[in-house]
Amino acid sequence: MPTEFSASSLTGRVAVVTGASSGIGEASAEHLAELGATVVVLARRADRLADLAARIEKAGGTAVAVTADVTDAAAVQAAADRVMAEPGGADLLFNNAGVMLPAPVEERPVDQWQHQIDLNVTGLMNVIGAFTPHLVKAAAERGVADLINTSSIAAQNIFPHFAVYSATKAYVTHLSRHLRAELGAKNVRVSAIEPGIVGTELQNHVTYDGALQWLEGSKETMEWLTPQDIARTIGFIAGLSPRVNLQQVTIMPTRQPS
Repeated sequence: MPTEFSASSLTGRVAVVTGASSGIGEASAEHLAELGATVVVLARRADRLADLAARIEKAGGTAVAVTADVTDAAAVQAAADRVMAEPGGADLLFNNAGVMLPAPVEERPVDQWQHQIDLNVTGLMNVIGAFTPHLVKAAAERGVADLINTSSIAAQNIFPHFAVYSATKAYVTHLSRHLRAELGAKNVRVSAIEPGIVGTELQNHVTYDGALQWLEGSKETMEWLTPQDIARTIGFIAGLSPRVNLQQVTIMPTRQPS
């Protein structure tokens, strides 16, 4: 019989979190460590990762900081090889690195388009390619492994000037459904998380005035989600019985209409 897991304990599990230097990734790494997982935090900013790992260790958890740019396939593979060597491979991958750069399409912000595609699509695939063998191996050994990808409600809903970002997130959601069909038979659960507005540094990357005004105005009508809200959801998904797979989870601020 597969091991029954509980959201109150992820002891013995190894979780890799990308985009871990801030926001949802940072909060999720801390929460997964609180639940007992050994956490591998992966991002570009080495100083932030070191601070995060130190906080986790001080709180009694176990963390390994790995500096890598997910758009660099060789660097991601090297990170995966390191995790396989020590602490022995991952059985939970939270694929969270991403960027949001809205702009009117007629302005042709080609660099922004490419940056979003490189990080939100190619970076995602680099991580999936490198760590899926870990997940398949872990699932065969213990009965379950988890691949959780950060999408967005923009994958489903329409937001003017967010076309490229939304398209990359639609890719994430649809890819996750296909991967679930492919990997579920091997006991690898695949989930797509689709948050509404979450207060992170993602908004700090936005330069288009129209989008900035919309985001600022939304604060007057709703309370944004926090990174900790998403982190607790990740812990819940990972702690479910191996027979249960939440394929897609939409998480909205209570007062956000769409």
